[in-house]
Amino acid sequence: MNSWNILINREAEKDYFKQLKDWLSSERKSGVPVYPPENEVFAALDKTPPDKIKIVILGQDPYHSTGQANGLSFSVKEGIKLPPSLKNIYKEIEQSLNIKMPEYGDLSSWADQGVLLLNTVLTVEHSKPQSHRNRGWERFTDEIIMYLNQLKQPIIFFLWGAPAQKKKKLIDANQHIIFSAPHPSPLSAYRGFFGCEHFKKANEILSDNKRKEINWNLSQ
Repeated sequence: MNSWNILINREAEKDYFKQLKDWLSSERKSGVPVYPPENEVFAALDKTPPDKIKIVILGQDPYHSTGQANGLSFSVKEGIKLPPSLKNIYKEIEQSLNIKMPEYGDLSSWADQGVLLLNTVLTVEHSKPQSHRNRGWERFTDEIIMYLNQLKQPIIFFLWGAPAQKKKKLIDANQHIIFSAPHPSPLSAYRGFFGCEHFKKANEILSDNKRKEINWNLSQ
């Protein structure tokens, strides 16, 4: 699992992570549907090694309907209907960058370009949003953010919604760039997510720093 291995192996030795792992194993064995599938829980880390990260898009927890969650925040596999939050993300991109977004929701190409698509909680029970809160994932993702905060390359953080914004205290704003906005959920997108222009601003910052911009256009 690329260079995230050291962090994951370190955390795996701690009591909180062992308890989390045992609890998740028990839930799955008892027949409780847990998303994403076990082999995709760390997909965000698998896809985007630390030294390649330009942007972190921090979500809340995985999608909780059958077949949706794939381990990348806000992303779904091809063939899965676009969730409302992702539709709103597409709307913001279309409005700010004049890009026509596709009907599918696989965001893997963003991850391949250095966008870490991370949730604050990495698993969820079927039809029960935030059901795996306070089980230990928050501590694990705190460790990820603190690790990224120590890296020399400036990273742009998109903190959408209250759970993501709680991580702000772990980020040195003198070293990195923080963009905050309401969650793109239909419940909150109209309170400031629409018009935030995070995608546009991030590319401007990357360009100003002589770094390759992210191609947000999934249709290409």
